[in-house]
Amino acid sequence: MRRLWLLFAQTVTVGLAIWFIVTTLKPDWASNALNNSRRSVLSPTFKTTEAPAQSTPAQGSYRLAAQKAMPSVVNIYTSKEVQRSRNPLLNDPALRRFFGEQTGPKAERQSSLGSGVIVSPEGYILTNNHVVESADEIDVALADGRTAVAKVVGTDPETDLAVIKIDLPDLPAIILGHADDAQVGDVVLAIGNPFGVGQTVTMGIVSALGRNNLTENAFQNFIQTDAAINPGNSGGALVDVNGNLLGINTAIYSQTGGSVGIGFATPISTVKAVMESIIKQGQVVRGWIGVEPQDITPELAESFGIKQKSGAIIAGVIRGGPADKAGMKPGDILVSIEGKTVSGTMEMLNLIAQLTPGEKAKITVLRNNQEPTLQVLIGKRPPSRREE
Repeated sequence: MRRLWLLFAQTVTVGLAIWFIVTTLKPDWASNALNNSRRSVLSPTFKTTEAPAQSTPAQGSYRLAAQKAMPSVVNIYTSKEVQRSRNPLLNDPALRRFFGEQTGPKAERQSSLGSGVIVSPEGYILTNNHVVESADEIDVALADGRTAVAKVVGTDPETDLAVIKIDLPDLPAIILGHADDAQVGDVVLAIGNPFGVGQTVTMGIVSALGRNNLTENAFQNFIQTDAAINPGNSGGALVDVNGNLLGINTAIYSQTGGSVGIGFATPISTVKAVMESIIKQGQVVRGWIGVEPQDITPELAESFGIKQKSGAIIAGVIRGGPADKAGMKPGDILVSIEGKTVSGTMEMLNLIAQLTPGEKAKITVLRNNQEPTLQVLIGKRPPSRREE
């Protein structure tokens, strides 16, 4: 036992002697050793864990749909020159002494922005008529950074649609979907350039189908969505979860000018028909029979003693028009057009518009509890006031 004690005492003595020599000759060594010892005791090693990179989107992500559709959506910048009239107060000779003679209307340059969708590799782009209406210059910016000057192929104010064209190679055309397959509750994405901030994707659902009587357009059959649509989104794409085009974003309901979750898109069924007509003929040619229709309401049905509670009643017939020549009379109720049931004035207008001018169509009416079928020679719908 004594021998072990002596060995311990000698070891401690030698250690203290070495520590004394080190602290005397190399004090920095001792300081570093002490600090390292404290860090190892007070601050254990801090480790983080990172998730592995995912090559496939997480569940619930719409990344693939956005990546598929975004290259086809373009930003549209337009400008036009407007004449500002002279202030009428300056017609007073006394005021002209102070302000001088005015040389006439002053020209101003106005700019606006919107969106569009490339629908063919040949450079055809769909947008809204109000985006390019009266524009002197139309510039298109693609998602890949390229730009081009566009020309107007044709417009259709009655659906607020327009087709413009650019000349660039390798254009990414969007794939057209099927609006008839869309149902309330389906997830949709709205792609455009809101407020000019740059290409933006917002998500929502189909809130309603077949909305009408919302704008001044003669033909309305909107898809309603709560996907955020703001100024600048006009003419952009509404796509399904596969990235296919369901409609062209056209209008919003808002008291502030911003999105409140009520937006409207023209469905691809209407868009496709208008687009093909404009590309082939430069304009949209629609059928016309020359009547003034009115929706049948329960109150109207009761006042006229009509059993039918819905549909379209002929309030007036244009003298010398196709309907007048075929024997249609005010008070007739439209039952069907070419075998398709008429449920209201909007559906009646759409069905007649699809008929080919110059061809005869069978139109069945309800008159005095009988249903005669009239052979109507379809005319060409005259331009709307906005087109004149």
